[in-house]
Amino acid sequence: MTQMNWHTLLSAERLCNTKPAGPDAGRTDAGRTDFHKDHDRIVFSSAFRRLGRKTQVHPLTENDHVHTRLTHSIEVASVGRSLGMMVGQLIHDRLPAHIAPHDIGAIVQAACLAHDIGNPPYGHAGEYAIRDWFCQTDKAYLLEPLSALEQLDLQTFEGNAHGFRVITQLENHRFNGGLRLTYATLGAMLKYPWTVEHTGQKQKFSCYQAEAPLLEDVATRLGLPQLAPRRWARHPLSYLMEAADDICYALLDLEDGIEIGVLKYEQVEPILISLIGDSTELRDELAESPTTRRRISLLRGQAIQRMVNAVAQAFVANHDALLAGEMEHDILRACPAHITDSLNTAKQLARTDIFNTRQKVEVEVGAYTTLDMLLEPFFNAVYQLKTSGTLSFRARRTLDLMEHNVPGRDWSLYHAYMRVLDFIGGMTDNYASYLARQVGGLGQ
Repeated sequence: MTQMNWHTLLSAERLCNTKPAGPDAGRTDAGRTDFHKDHDRIVFSSAFRRLGRKTQVHPLTENDHVHTRLTHSIEVASVGRSLGMMVGQLIHDRLPAHIAPHDIGAIVQAACLAHDIGNPPYGHAGEYAIRDWFCQTDKAYLLEPLSALEQLDLQTFEGNAHGFRVITQLENHRFNGGLRLTYATLGAMLKYPWTVEHTGQKQKFSCYQAEAPLLEDVATRLGLPQLAPRRWARHPLSYLMEAADDICYALLDLEDGIEIGVLKYEQVEPILISLIGDSTELRDELAESPTTRRRISLLRGQAIQRMVNAVAQAFVANHDALLAGEMEHDILRACPAHITDSLNTAKQLARTDIFNTRQKVEVEVGAYTTLDMLLEPFFNAVYQLKTSGTLSFRARRTLDLMEHNVPGRDWSLYHAYMRVLDFIGGMTDNYASYLARQVGGLGQ
């Protein structure tokens, strides 16, 4: 397998940009490299802003301390920046001369900011609802004209793949590079750099058929080894993005669980102390903290720091395997046993005591009804648009609701369907619920 190299992996060239970047790209702006500009382009995008009204784990509540997709993404980016900078310092002698540790931090931070940008309303429940809708036998007529892989794109709707579409197609320069991020940031964001035919049992992939040429362009520019047709090895920095996400959701799900009253502090404290290491000094600090919220904040901060240190060391220890594309598992599994064991315990507690709370189950079941009420009229309207000489009044008015998302009559049926997914997948939880009531005749 071809060995990756950092000079190519850290390309500051931009997707679909007509102005090539030089070796010192972005340094004409004092202290602001092209990688920092990636961060800013993501932050100021409308898709990123809408994450503030999308479910993370717990349904949106009146409790302002519970995470949304937006606050989760910001926190993941913070951990990712620390990981990137630490790794950058540890491998500085292996990096190109013009790359500083803060550049690595900026790349990972930007990738982390964008990692959930393609999630539909209601999070993973929304993903399953969209997939299941397309798998219903009475929807077969909608998919029949599509190729087998195009059908799989719809039946395996994936937030990761939709995120790649959002940042490379939908934002800013529409269908001409999107946000036009650097190849380095795009590579670090690609957790699953392959298309739907390579999903395996986990049904994970980072690119639809529609964006396959863009994925190939990114992989080629970065020098990612090709493992099979339309499947490439991961960018080494994507492992840091993945680790930052795992660290945050594993720990912060528990914090949210305490906040909304489904977990007790006493259930969580031992897990965090096992990550940190017990000590008299830590116990004294906890005793001096007047509230549960402050105690959990103290433990969470120290636990994250310990895991950041462990991940950075694991990255360095596996540096050559990462550049050879031979890392077959996430980087956290290469950390000391007490780190992986404690993290697994945290995830198991969340699965048993948080994910099955009645309120969460009610909202997830309701997400199916909401998305059914949206998918039915919009996909049928687009199907009429593409297959019939005339549109019914309802179909015509339904398409009016899509505004600038309406596909052209000359588009293929597959690309027309993708515009419906762009429209519905981009909705916040609140707007999806509102529009479903309206089009379902329940809003009057």
